[in-house]
Amino acid sequence: MDTFPDVGEAYKKLGDAVHQAGPLDEKSRALIKLAISAGARLEGAVHAHARKALDAGCTEDEVRQVALLSLPTIGFPSMMAALSWIDDIIGEGNAS
Repeated sequence: MDTFPDVGEAYKKLGDAVHQAGPLDEKSRALIKLAISAGARLEGAVHAHARKALDAGCTEDEVRQVALLSLPTIGFPSMMAALSWIDDIIGEGNAS
C-alpha cells in the first residue's frame, strides 16, 4: 500500500464492489470467503477470513463448521489444515 498506493486503492475498491454486487449479507460473505480460502489451502487467507468472520458476528462453531463442510470436497488432510488455521485465530482470543 505504501509503495503502490494507487494499486492498493484500486484493490480495495474492487473488494468493496464485489461485496456489494449481490444479495448476500456480511456474515454469509465472510463464511464463503473463509471457505474459498480453506479450499485453496491459503493459510494466511484462512487466518484473515476467520478473523473477519468472527468480526462479522459469526460464532466459533460457525467458523469451525466451514472447515468441517470442506471435508468431502477437499479431503481429510486439507480439512484438518484449515481447521488448525481457524483454531490458530480462535486461540488468539479474537472470537466474539
